[in-house]
Amino acid sequence: MSTEFRHIVRLMGKDLDGARSVAYALVQIQGIGIRLANAIVKKANIPLEKRLGFLSDTETRRIEEIVRNLEDYDLPSWLLNRRKDLETGRDIHLVTSDLALQVKADVENMKSMRSWRGYRHAYGLRVRGQKTRTTGRKGKAVGVKKQRKEVVPSGGP
Repeated sequence: MSTEFRHIVRLMGKDLDGARSVAYALVQIQGIGIRLANAIVKKANIPLEKRLGFLSDTETRRIEEIVRNLEDYDLPSWLLNRRKDLETGRDIHLVTSDLALQVKADVENMKSMRSWRGYRHAYGLRVRGQKTRTTGRKGKAVGVKKQRKEVVPSGGP
């Protein structure tokens, strides 16, 4: 077992800071929050205070394998980010580019079926019920345009 410190550790296709504790380093992977990161570290039997740079290759492989197959590790379903998937009906968890592609596909699906959320996405409006009277104007002019007065020539002396 190597006790060498690595400043940068590659996990799930992302370079992570080796000086951070394992849970806080995992948060840098898109699709993993702090609660899920703590659960992953506990499932991998790694001390919470251990730094990512001190992990051995077997420990990093174990973490990566857990992240890839979260559904198989008896975690509560509320920790997963895609419950009751439309295509499979299973609870799954997506990370990195898979998550971004799936969100984009979901938005396109909403647009194609012309749902209310799809309509709001298509027109670039707020989707989650926010007020739109004064905020979210995205570069449009705020205020009232001043009207020009026409100069009427006076028929003076």
